Amino acid sequence: MLPKIIILISIFILTAVNVSAADQTPDYALVLHGGAGTITPDKLTPELEQTITKTLHQALMTGEEILKNGGTSLDAITATIQVLENSPHFNAGRGAVFTAEGKNELDSSIMDGATLNAGAVSGVTNIKNPITLARAVMEKSPHVMLQGPGAVIFGQKNGIETAPDEYFFTQHRWDAHINGLVKEAQNQPVPKEYKYGTVGAAALDKHGNLAAGTSTGGMTNKSHGRVGDAPIIGAGTYANNKSCALSATGHGEYFIRNTVASRVCLLVEIGGLSLQEAADKVVMGQLVEMGGDGGIVAVDNKGNMSLTFNSAGMYRGSVSSIQKAAVAIYKD
Repeated sequence: MLPKIIILISIFILTAVNVSAADQTPDYALVLHGGAGTITPDKLTPELEQTITKTLHQALMTGEEILKNGGTSLDAITATIQVLENSPHFNAGRGAVFTAEGKNELDSSIMDGATLNAGAVSGVTNIKNPITLARAVMEKSPHVMLQGPGAVIFGQKNGIETAPDEYFFTQHRWDAHINGLVKEAQNQPVPKEYKYGTVGAAALDKHGNLAAGTSTGGMTNKSHGRVGDAPIIGAGTYANNKSCALSATGHGEYFIRNTVASRVCLLVEIGGLSLQEAADKVVMGQLVEMGGDGGIVAVDNKGNMSLTFNSAGMYRGSVSSIQKAAVAIYKD
């Protein structure tokens, strides 16, 4: 009988260890996205795919280093988003698309889950890192959103770095701008990938605080004065320590109508759904029913992460204290 008892005890111990590991709560977690849409292998050369993947990984490592050393979720997402804004391959900051008038107009927002303080800017020009301007609005003004020239002036008064027009020029965005104008003039459909593109991040830090931020150049050839979901608190960005932190990307008008960011978090806080259940309900259910394309990256107050999208692809990445950094582009 003794050998059987020993075997049973061994099995119990092994099972207990596995359960403990599965139930382990991370000390910190970070998710990011670089936009969602018609992103398929035929759209990217192997060299470009490698460059984008490397940048996503660099952004993750930048944010994780802050979280690993006890830094705040706000600092982590700000630094993470700055890496993506500085890359010409994402529709934010340096890689922003052109408006119908041939300009680069930038939107951004940020939210602190501990205090529910938030800051946002819309339609700003020549701001190198719009996420830093959004954060300045949150921390150095009594307002939540500033737009256009007024936001730029506020940034200049608060030492936010600017850049000349040529810094934001990228040939592939200019070509898309011209191609879009031609198609519109000929009453031809504009490629779906011209309609959206955003970067964003959400994080949980070692102090138990959540934060999220989003930054974008908007839609290619967008109309003068158009504002998408990225700078709208509750649509493109939301964070609340009671539930989750989330950044969205996609066709902004649908995300605004569905108040996607806050809705997912409310389904967690009030509806009792898990983060993934809430993300699926909104992104894979309600958005699809309305015809909205895109996705979200989110992390809840227990460190659970969700990277959910209904489009062909989404530039994305995740890392936590118990999960190695992982980045991906396509659906599979």
